Amino acid sequence: MTLRADEVDVQRLLSGRLHEPRRVLGAHAARGGKVVLRAHLPLAERAELVEPQASLTRIGDSALFEWRGSAAALPERYRLRWQGRDGAWHEHYDPYAFPLTLEQSDIERFSAGTHYRAYELLGAHGTSCAGVAGVRFAVWAPNAERVSVIGHFNQWDGRCHPMSARGSSGIWELFIPELPAGELYRYEIRNRNTGELRIKTDPYATVLEHRPANASLTPRASQFVWTDEEWLRARAARQWHREPLSIYEVHLSSWRRGPNGEFLNYRELARQLGQHVTELGFTHVELMPVTEHPLDDSWGYQCTGYFAPTRRHGDPDDLRAFVAELHALGIGVILDWVPGHFPKDDYALARFDGTALYEYEDPQKGEHPDWGTLVFNYSRNEVRSFLMSSAIYWLDQFHFDGLRVDAVASMLYLDYSRKPGQWTPNVHGGNENLEAIDFLRRLNEHTHGVCAGSITFAEESTAWPQVSRPTYGGGLGFSFKWNMGWMHDTLVYMGKDPVHRRHHHNLLTFGPIYAFTENFVLPLSHDEVVHGKRSLLEKMPGDEWQKFANFRLLLSYQWTYPGKKLLFMGGELGQSAEWNHRESVPWHLAEEQRRSGVMALIKDLNRIYRTTSALHKRDHEADGFSWLSW
Repeated sequence: MTLRADEVDVQRLLSGRLHEPRRVLGAHAARGGKVVLRAHLPLAERAELVEPQASLTRIGDSALFEWRGSAAALPERYRLRWQGRDGAWHEHYDPYAFPLTLEQSDIERFSAGTHYRAYELLGAHGTSCAGVAGVRFAVWAPNAERVSVIGHFNQWDGRCHPMSARGSSGIWELFIPELPAGELYRYEIRNRNTGELRIKTDPYATVLEHRPANASLTPRASQFVWTDEEWLRARAARQWHREPLSIYEVHLSSWRRGPNGEFLNYRELARQLGQHVTELGFTHVELMPVTEHPLDDSWGYQCTGYFAPTRRHGDPDDLRAFVAELHALGIGVILDWVPGHFPKDDYALARFDGTALYEYEDPQKGEHPDWGTLVFNYSRNEVRSFLMSSAIYWLDQFHFDGLRVDAVASMLYLDYSRKPGQWTPNVHGGNENLEAIDFLRRLNEHTHGVCAGSITFAEESTAWPQVSRPTYGGGLGFSFKWNMGWMHDTLVYMGKDPVHRRHHHNLLTFGPIYAFTENFVLPLSHDEVVHGKRSLLEKMPGDEWQKFANFRLLLSYQWTYPGKKLLFMGGELGQSAEWNHRESVPWHLAEEQRRSGVMALIKDLNRIYRTTSALHKRDHEADGFSWLSW
């Protein structure tokens, strides 16, 4: 039979190389009120139309089937039946009988780097098209020759559901009718230059499999009903710089585990953690990354799911319930967020369409030498839309109260952890990553603008100026900056035998010189109690009695020094061992008198801190603090 479609298009379709499968597939008008319908069914032995009831003719020995008939007799949304090699019959709507639905204005905003809710545009979305329920898929892969949706529903065969390219935007789209929630899927991407096939999870997936598996899942509509409207209204009016901010940093997977070492669900964690934090008097909890990640040993900092909560602790609605539970107790929730780098796992973002897409092509900019990871290309508009949308997603869809942005220094400097000859200066000859700086400024402007009362924290370890100053004055726009200098100098001082401290008071007196140049948080974080650094208690000198006395002194100094407070879990016990992310905090130690005494001290410090305005109201003003004797 002679086809009326362009033979080149047919051959490209059959070889898996056609950019726009709708040029061949679906119903096409023919002369004399006729229609030509073509379906590509690689898994079928035979096929037929349901209405009008008619057989489809196989074209040669290909997997392409065709029917010709009256246009008036063919429904606009028609169904196909086909028999597989196992003899079973299958019936479904033809995906290519449904229109493309992405709005051109949304595509243009994404391409311009200004679509800050791109998770509503891209990814998998349960929706209805022309009155038929199904899932709309959309993905950005500008250097692909063909992109297909693959899953159990098509035996992971990339020939079955090729997507349509949306002009020159690099976005591909397909609606698969009647596909339910909870279906595993990936994208099969063929590079247009090399022909290489890459199998990728969805960058915008909101649910991924429990590691070590890593496929995306078609999402279920959220059934969660928020009840924290009063909290959000009150948050919008808060002036966090002038209020008590006492943060308990938590790694959920090792804060507490079940009796057999299993991970606890977000809801169970919320009940137990909420009670604990309430008793201790902290105002906020900061979660180390709960974005999906494949490697437990990365603690969440090598993220592969920028829109997917980790399945270790449940589904997205479970995480929503976690946040709502803490809000009901009057506790804010901050998310540790990682826009600085991502892992090289082949199934995820790395060389997504066979090219350096999310990362810089130049390895001097695109690879992080310390962590073996890839650096986001902040100069690319679509990457900016991706990252900005991720930030807004967690604040908007999960009601997080703020973002702690990890490793900001690695984003700011082109020569971060690089030796001479391993980096290229910017256009002005400097070592600043100009596009990363611009991204961070836009990030802070937009999150503060659209998520009222939300706060951002920079983990920034250098003397970069104005990190926590407004962007209109040349700053980066963060709400707060971690005071890494205070942390380092204080721990060095406290680690010395008291008889020698008189010779090192400069470690303490240097801090107030710069204490008001930024809005500082004083962090005693997870980074200080791992990798042989010893626990906070074991950093202290002397015998056990002296260690505890020094540790109580350290905490009292932290709570009465200008700046907001942060303590990593286990610190409230005076934990002796370093943090082990594979085990629970040793809660049995709380029964020991000296350790229960540390907890009592923290309760008192938090109570005094919250109720004494001198300890928090003018934290960031030089005349709000006096050092009586230098």
